[in-house]
Amino acid sequence: MMGRMDDQARITVAPAWFIVVALAIPLVGLALLLGVPTLDVHWEHHPSHFWLVLGVALVNVGLGLIVSEVARRSGDERLFLVSMVLLTSAGFLALHAVATPGVVLAGPNGGFVIATPVGLLLASGFAAASSIEMDDRTEASLRRWQMPMRVGLAAVLLAWAVASVAEVPPLAQVIESERAPWLLALLPLGVIAYMFAAWRYVGIFRRRAQPLPLAVAVAFVLLAEALVAMAFGRAWRASWWEWHVLMAVAFATVVVAVRREYRSGRSMAGTFGGIYLDRTLERLDRRQSAAMTDLVRADATGTTSETAAALRERGFTGHEISVMTDAARELARVDGLLRRYVGPQLAERLDSDPKLSHLGGHERDVTVLFADLAGFTTFSEGRPAGEVIEMLNAYWGAVVPHVVDDEGGYIERFAGDAILTIFNALGDQPDHAARAVRAAIAIRDRSDHIRVGHDWPRFRVGVNTGVVAIGNVGAGAQRSFAAIGDTTNVAARLQSLSMPGHITIGGRTLDEVNDEPGLVIDVRPLGAAELKGKSQPTDAFELLSVSRSPR
Repeated sequence: MMGRMDDQARITVAPAWFIVVALAIPLVGLALLLGVPTLDVHWEHHPSHFWLVLGVALVNVGLGLIVSEVARRSGDERLFLVSMVLLTSAGFLALHAVATPGVVLAGPNGGFVIATPVGLLLASGFAAASSIEMDDRTEASLRRWQMPMRVGLAAVLLAWAVASVAEVPPLAQVIESERAPWLLALLPLGVIAYMFAAWRYVGIFRRRAQPLPLAVAVAFVLLAEALVAMAFGRAWRASWWEWHVLMAVAFATVVVAVRREYRSGRSMAGTFGGIYLDRTLERLDRRQSAAMTDLVRADATGTTSETAAALRERGFTGHEISVMTDAARELARVDGLLRRYVGPQLAERLDSDPKLSHLGGHERDVTVLFADLAGFTTFSEGRPAGEVIEMLNAYWGAVVPHVVDDEGGYIERFAGDAILTIFNALGDQPDHAARAVRAAIAIRDRSDHIRVGHDWPRFRVGVNTGVVAIGNVGAGAQRSFAAIGDTTNVAARLQSLSMPGHITIGGRTLDEVNDEPGLVIDVRPLGAAELKGKSQPTDAFELLSVSRSPR
């Protein structure tokens, strides 16, 4: 375990050094090219420029459309804004490809030349907005504007293309590169917006430790550096080609991260889970939890096919349903195993109230039943272990269903031949004393029926009512739900007073049962018993029977 933790630490810390250095290289390289003009070599190859820019733009448009569709299905506004970053930057980059002289247009065109920085500036606003957690009102407002924003982007791209071809001022001015004076004044705003968004996404990565938010953060830093390269690069020289490469690497970083997440077995919706808003994750968790619950029930009732069809109608994919079905079966198997150890009452309460598993507890009025087999040590001497286990399982198989299922007792522990059971352990049994004495009668009578024809030892039982401290004790992953206090100790002492096949109860238990309407308890007084560890004698009674009074 420690080794895996150390590996995880290296995974999160070592790349930080590498990423910082790697992201600094483009700016250092740009400064070197500008400072040493002889290194800023000239390479003007129009077809290479056209296909590089157009290819990157089309791939990014495809990714943007996928992200947009997943955002629509998941209802996540952050993912929608990320899709707008991709579509805006890619759309204007595609227009820039048209600016390549001699490929589509005969000569340079100002509108197409400056399309890329305009697209990056607009995309920076979407990037900054996507990095901020939203309240319900903002999410609802943005949800209403998703379609108008998509349509609006398409309209702006079309209008920009038409205005560029028509040479509408100021797009009619032919410029050498992307350094229009009014555009240069706005570039710092874009750089600041991208860096702010990158910083926020690094925070998301630290919280969730998934690669996609880190990839998005790196992409935003690269796009900010691309803006800087646009501001200072010389047309058709290495410093100018640099921003083309930076944009290609930025988009490729996101594509690789998405591909990695998808190939890890996630659904398309799950692939982008690393950058979802917190509320989206909570909503999807509730949705998936409900689906898993349905599948667990379906597996138990043999209606898995019908449930799977219903889940498809609710938007789950076949792959998601297959994965959840396998998980549901494994959960059901593990749940069945654990319930044998923690008891059905505690298991169900933990399902509805996970906080119950926290360490600590509080005082509660309970009734404790303690039973063990008199003479068990002597019986087990000289007998094969298998025979002893067979005897114990026969007894437990006869008495436990009544104690747990019929009377709702919580078996705190089995201790070889002994059993400690708490009634009202969860505070939901006001008639806990009556339940305990009925369970004690069942242990006595059912075990006597099982031992017919065997020389097996007999149970002796002690029952006591009072206040205990009940809750979880232990440390780390090892803990136990236990009842601690004098009430439990007295129950054990009363059990030791009993003869084999007999039941001893305390005075408080007798009073509680007598107060229960419709019950008649028959006891034989044993007087004030001196119990080990008690400074005062304790009233003790042998329990003979419990029955309902005739109406």
